[in-house]
Amino acid sequence: MESLFTRLAAALATPDVAQKLALTEALAEDWKNGRLDWCDEATVELHCGRPDKPELVPPKLVPQRSPTTVEGRARLLHAIVHIEFSAINLALDHAARFRGLPKQYYADWIVVAAEEAYHFRILRERLNSLGHDYGDFPAHAGLWEMAMKTADDPLARMALVPRLLEARGLDATPPIQRRLEQVGDQASARVLDIILRDEIGHVGLGDQWFRQLCNERNLEPESTYRDLLRQFKAPRPITPMNESARLAAGFSPAELAVLAEKV
Repeated sequence: MESLFTRLAAALATPDVAQKLALTEALAEDWKNGRLDWCDEATVELHCGRPDKPELVPPKLVPQRSPTTVEGRARLLHAIVHIEFSAINLALDHAARFRGLPKQYYADWIVVAAEEAYHFRILRERLNSLGHDYGDFPAHAGLWEMAMKTADDPLARMALVPRLLEARGLDATPPIQRRLEQVGDQASARVLDIILRDEIGHVGLGDQWFRQLCNERNLEPESTYRDLLRQFKAPRPITPMNESARLAAGFSPAELAVLAEKV
């Protein structure tokens, strides 16, 4: 049997968008059919491959995106397409980087990687319908930067990537949908329905594994989460939060109340 980790590393490393999608989807299919060895102990070097475009700039230099014009809508969708491309790499890296975890951990993030590839495809189709493609506008690498900051610890990774940064997407999506609907782009808003539904599940997996890892280390999860926010100087959740989505993803009402405080 082929090594799961060799296949994950290959999908992560390729800079070609089409190849990354194909390798990710093939990996998920082979995993589903039991053709990959997850107990393999071979060391693999991990490198995140990205295409030459989009140009990556600091978040503050990414222009504001108003959906009132076709280009503005394209820029808005492009930002979300880039998030989904980054999310493919993140899920692959979650699975590839950390060894010795339960088999279900790897199964979960392989499924997520395939779902993120699907999200990328359907959002890219919407972007193409506006006369643009992925790479046409600048983007930022904030998600991947946090992944590298948490590369030594799966507990911190689960807390600060899916449970923090990807959870912020749960908060941001409904307002974006309303803006798209106001300018008549119902098709893009409905695609975001799919993204939001699946992302609740992805954040939920981050929450589940974060809590399990905390339990194994005899840590209280919600106070540990706040400690990690301070330790990594991480951004706090967007307010108002999408409470229903966050509750569905595993946050408790008490935790949401604390996170909403301006401290």
